[in-house]
Amino acid sequence: MNPSIPAPARPAATIVAHQPRLADHSANWRMLLLAAMAIVVGTGGVGAAWVLLHLIALVTNLAWFGRVSAGPAQIVDAAVGPLVIVIPVVGSLIIGLMARFGSDKIRGHGIPEAIEAILYGESRLSLKVAILKPISSAISIGSGGPFGAEGPIIMTGAAIGSLFAQCFHLTAAERKTLLVAGAAAGMTGIFGTPAAAILLAIEVMLFEWKPRSFVPVMVASLSALAWRPLLIGSGALFPFAGIVTISAETLILAGVLGVAAGLLAVALSLALYRIEDLFHRLPIHWMWWPAVGAIVVGIGGLVEPRVLGAGYNSIQALLDGSLMLKAIVILLVAKGIVWLVALGSGTSGGVLAPLLILGGSLGAIAGQWLPGGSGAWALLGMAGVMGAAMRAPLTAAVFAVELTGRFDALPVALAASGAAYAVAVLLLRRSILTEKISRRGRHVLQEYSIDPLALTQAGQIMTEAPETLAETMTVRDAIAFFEQRARHRSYPVVDAQGRPRGIASRSDALRWRQAELPGEVTLGDQLSDISMPAVYPTTPASDVANLMITDDIGRVCVIATESGRLVGIIARRDLLQPRADTLRGERDRTGGASGK
Repeated sequence: MNPSIPAPARPAATIVAHQPRLADHSANWRMLLLAAMAIVVGTGGVGAAWVLLHLIALVTNLAWFGRVSAGPAQIVDAAVGPLVIVIPVVGSLIIGLMARFGSDKIRGHGIPEAIEAILYGESRLSLKVAILKPISSAISIGSGGPFGAEGPIIMTGAAIGSLFAQCFHLTAAERKTLLVAGAAAGMTGIFGTPAAAILLAIEVMLFEWKPRSFVPVMVASLSALAWRPLLIGSGALFPFAGIVTISAETLILAGVLGVAAGLLAVALSLALYRIEDLFHRLPIHWMWWPAVGAIVVGIGGLVEPRVLGAGYNSIQALLDGSLMLKAIVILLVAKGIVWLVALGSGTSGGVLAPLLILGGSLGAIAGQWLPGGSGAWALLGMAGVMGAAMRAPLTAAVFAVELTGRFDALPVALAASGAAYAVAVLLLRRSILTEKISRRGRHVLQEYSIDPLALTQAGQIMTEAPETLAETMTVRDAIAFFEQRARHRSYPVVDAQGRPRGIASRSDALRWRQAELPGEVTLGDQLSDISMPAVYPTTPASDVANLMITDDIGRVCVIATESGRLVGIIARRDLLQPRADTLRGERDRTGGASGK
């Protein structure tokens, strides 16, 4: 080369510095798109609730009164004699056939299946489930199954939200939001409890607390509430006119009742899965299990007709205090037995209404000796058993007061549900909802906490002033360095100003040696066309982890904000440091006071 002609400038490696927009929340404008879509999902959810209620009424009239009508009908008014055993069995046989040859996802009470779709199925539910679940549930409840409509409508609303989401190019997280929005809308449609439906979404189904999911779920629930007066009705579903006193005494007594409710919820959950285990031992196909369980349901109906069907009249009677003590005890025992056996058999039905009846019965029994009348304590028993069984104390407390229209009872309802929840989490590893998922080999942790990486910045975990290689080092010298003196697997390569130009590793050195590159080739030559990601000291460690995942790299350079000089490097093992600090904070105990 003619020495009078300058050599062409060597292109520098491209440094892509990552500094995300730091904010308290991760919301973006797609949240508004999801909120708009949630209006459609909410409308579909309340529409599905209307259809389900009319299907239940139609099956009830046809099975117990022999008439084709979707008008109100109560099974306790039917006079069918011994057919009280036959009718539930026939209905359960139909459900077994639908599950066997239609979809086995219609079995059970719906919420565990929705949770499983969220966590493991990319929030995808099928049209078949959306159609068969309400039909099978209507047959189950209408033929005497001791269930409520809430579990099936949650599953059906979830399927509507999922199907609508699948019509568009959305992420799995966005599909989850619309799936849960549909579930909340369905629950609002049945019970008229939007706040409880939103809390159920947060405590049980979303597994996150983000504006992206909260806002659309809220929109869907309120959309369903807006449609509800036109389709189903308005006002509290179970109005309560009794006296609720808020005092230190009632708060303490509510907590004591909550402890009893927690123990009852634990017993119910243990009994349910013991019964399910017994059904698994039967030498017949699971298609026949619902019919076997329906025999017990029919016998229970002979003993106490109130145990058949959803039992909404029983809930109202418990709140009104119109049942005698003997009738309440029989209702508690008989309803508990037939519900556990029917649900353990794998038929289609819900858990909320039975839990309300059982909790209300417990509270009404205690109310025979507590001040204020049995109705008020029935309300608190409902909140307690539901909060403990579903591990959703806030949902249970708000659900109880929304159902009855008695928002002034919220403090004592919180005392009951909170105490019951505390008992349940201490005595039972899993809830009545998650135990079914666990038995399929999948663990669900129902605890939320802030990611320690989100609280940590890159500058706090980086290795400061790391060893570097100069970009002017020849490849031959670099190969010798890695073979003889290198202490690490890789090293940042920097220019004369200390700015990173890439990362050289042992594997690079091996590749260069095999390629037999000319001796004058430098590291800068080899790294000149590489796009290298880098972060600033203020970049959250969670974004560093995301960068390593998306770019499939094991080390990230940290550069000064103004000069771009290398100030540190982060390896994958460094990302464990915040987690270790959090673990020490959970585990290590210290005492004494300190101050400055």
